[in-house]
Amino acid sequence: MIRGVAQLRTGVSVPYYRAGEAGGLPIVLLHGWGESARAFDRLLPELPADHPVFAFDQRGHGGAGEPARGYGLDDAALDVIAFLDAMAIRSAVLLGSSSGGYVAQQTAVLHPHRVSGLILVGAPLSLHGRAPFADEVEALADPVSPEWAQRTLELFPVVSPVPSWYLADRENDARGMTARSWQRTLTALTSARPPTVTGQIRCPTLILRGEGDDLVPAQDHEALAAAIPGARLVVYKRTGHLVLWERPEQCGADISQFLRSVA
Repeated sequence: MIRGVAQLRTGVSVPYYRAGEAGGLPIVLLHGWGESARAFDRLLPELPADHPVFAFDQRGHGGAGEPARGYGLDDAALDVIAFLDAMAIRSAVLLGSSSGGYVAQQTAVLHPHRVSGLILVGAPLSLHGRAPFADEVEALADPVSPEWAQRTLELFPVVSPVPSWYLADRENDARGMTARSWQRTLTALTSARPPTVTGQIRCPTLILRGEGDDLVPAQDHEALAAAIPGARLVVYKRTGHLVLWERPEQCGADISQFLRSVA
């Protein structure tokens, strides 16, 4: 695995890692709100080794820079394109988990020629409106408390067991963010117009959903699949919103099959 730091032309410095081998279609992994690229640690061994795989910390998350502005959904999509440019990637499959899938959708709408395919894992159709935990986020102050870090795990409950080391790492992700990053990112996500409302997605798309997802309703995932021509929706039983946390092996198998179809 190769690790490094990329200075994006959007002005943000982002830590990243690269795994896999050159030759196959590149895959770029986009983590969700409050996470970092380390959220893909359990998925990475399940992905086909003949594809180069990239993951980076998004602005305000992990070890990435925290600019004073630029947290809109369009800004996040521009960061993805700037990362592709920094890695000399002409086009890639974007895999987005939760809100990372929202960013992936926006990138495909605004820059369709740079996106070869989408893998949307627990990704929302829309985040527009006030989040049920917005009051808690608005009340955050630095340093972010261990209690809030633990609380973030309760916001997205799991249905099937997840290793304790992995949950502890996600708590570290939460504690590593500033209150301003939590607040700016949530405001940006919930104020943006949904990508499928502002444009069309026409690339091959795989949607993975947990049957027990209590954050994104089943009808939203069905509507998302209907809005993208040819999209395939796969539902995992005994799985919650954060599918990658609970089903990395099953995700890896479905992703590998999807990549073969795209290639």
